Amino acid sequence: MENFALIFTALFIGYIINKADIFPKDTHIILNQFILYISLPAMALLQIPKLTLSYEVVIPVLIAWSVMSLSALFIFQTSKLLGFTKNTTGALMLVGVLGNTSFLGIPIIRAYLGEEALGYVLMYDQLGSFIALSTYGTFVSVYYSNTKDVNIGAILKKITTFPPFLSLLVALFFIGTSFHPIVLSVLTSLSNTIVPLALVAVGLQLKFKIHADELKPFALALMTTLIIAPIIAYGITALFSWQNLASQVSIMEASMGPMITAGAVASMSGLAPRLSSSIIGYGTLLSFLTTWIVYHIII
Repeated sequence: MENFALIFTALFIGYIINKADIFPKDTHIILNQFILYISLPAMALLQIPKLTLSYEVVIPVLIAWSVMSLSALFIFQTSKLLGFTKNTTGALMLVGVLGNTSFLGIPIIRAYLGEEALGYVLMYDQLGSFIALSTYGTFVSVYYSNTKDVNIGAILKKITTFPPFLSLLVALFFIGTSFHPIVLSVLTSLSNTIVPLALVAVGLQLKFKIHADELKPFALALMTTLIIAPIIAYGITALFSWQNLASQVSIMEASMGPMITAGAVASMSGLAPRLSSSIIGYGTLLSFLTTWIVYHIII
């Protein structure tokens, strides 16, 4: 209960701060940068070494890519069937496919499954969602906005120099290793900043305006990311008879709301920014209900 009290309090604080206009407009950017460059690397170095080197480590990665691939295919075909514009389709291919597997995934899964689940969360997020955002997300934004050519070299550089990704790769070499208590204390303190800072940052970016002519794509995006995605993940785990913490984390991750960064990419690319913001806002709140349902199904 304490974990959820913190989650909702931090979200509410962020939302009120934004409405009151008492912090600079770029506060959420600064908070996100602190998390990406300090908090997430610390958590990776703290949690990944606790994993056991086995096939379970790759389960979150396999499920992440399977879920995103099938979700993208579903949205692409449905958007074509419903006759959505290119801009709308591009926005849905971002916010309807990429989930908020770190800023929401970490606090929610920690609340439900405990600290021992966080290593698998990072595998799903960094080797799944983050790489997808950097590659697939870049391609979609460029293709659907027709602004410039895809720069493969720039994408690879972005991935290989991203601090959380680098720290995850380093942490993989320390699986089974015990750090000195002082090192553990420092990493624990830094990683503990993720939950309050990430949720305040999410609250700062919540928007809820939705127009009647956007209801169909709005519903398609939320149905895909909150319902279809976890069903796909559950189906994969059932197909391979995976019944462990790694599979539970993967299903929970698949049920997260839309990725806020994906919404930012859509907006910056001119891909239905108003629609994207609405999907992020409502999807974030609804994900608390859907993750609760998913948790009680899989446990």
